[in-house]
Amino acid sequence: MRWIPGGRSRNLEDRRGESPVPRAGFSGIGMGGLGLGGFLVLLVLSVVFKTDFFALLSDGGGSVDPGAERATQGETAPVDDPREEPMVQFVSFVLDDVQGVWARLLPEMGVDYQDARLVLFRDAVDSACGFAQSATGPFYCPADRKVYVDLGFYRELRDRFGAPGDFAQAYVLAHEIGHHVQTLLGGGPRHHGGTRNEESVRIELQADCYAGVWAHSTARRDILESGDLEEALGAAAAIGDDRLQRMGGGMVNPDAFTHGSSSQRVAWFRRGLDSGRPGSCDTFRE
Repeated sequence: MRWIPGGRSRNLEDRRGESPVPRAGFSGIGMGGLGLGGFLVLLVLSVVFKTDFFALLSDGGGSVDPGAERATQGETAPVDDPREEPMVQFVSFVLDDVQGVWARLLPEMGVDYQDARLVLFRDAVDSACGFAQSATGPFYCPADRKVYVDLGFYRELRDRFGAPGDFAQAYVLAHEIGHHVQTLLGGGPRHHGGTRNEESVRIELQADCYAGVWAHSTARRDILESGDLEEALGAAAAIGDDRLQRMGGGMVNPDAFTHGSSSQRVAWFRRGLDSGRPGSCDTFRE
């Protein structure tokens, strides 16, 4: 991906030096429950450590992972860690680029775009949607209209889940901004008679399609490099519910899907990519 380091976005909120104290359980974060990658991370951690990490979503803050415990004791890395600064500037660039695209597209749909803010945190964070730990993965909170990201997730995406590349990282952030677009458009549960999980899948697939709409614009602005789209498609496939269930050693159970299968996520990202039109992303009609 072609980008020029240029400092930090004015919409960036750096909380990596904070030491949040758990005060409330993490419940209902984002448009579909867990943020992008959250289900993936919790599932794998539960299998590896033989601990129910999903309990963190509803335990009232009584269970704290080692990272969060260090945070409450003040043992955090410096907020201006020079090793992370290139990534800070990269996510700043992507944030501004994605939001710039939606600032042009939404007025065509009769809605003024309002910027979301990106919160960087380390180990744990307190949001308007509740206290969350890094194991949750990146997430969007509609209550404060902020995206929350622990930069360590990108290492997990590359090393543990086999989705390397800067455009894979950009896709993650574009997906979360897609949830912000849903909020601005008055999106959310449509109550089409499906289950809660089915509703969540439709919401997440729409955010994937919105990420594809942004990717379409990058192709037209000479930002893409060879292999970028393959990186994004690889990331979408890597976090499909069917693949995650297989990674967890279980059988594929579509009734338990919350984000969609690998093929669905790839298909909806590609639909936005091919069309470049938000109107092509109505997952509630198909």
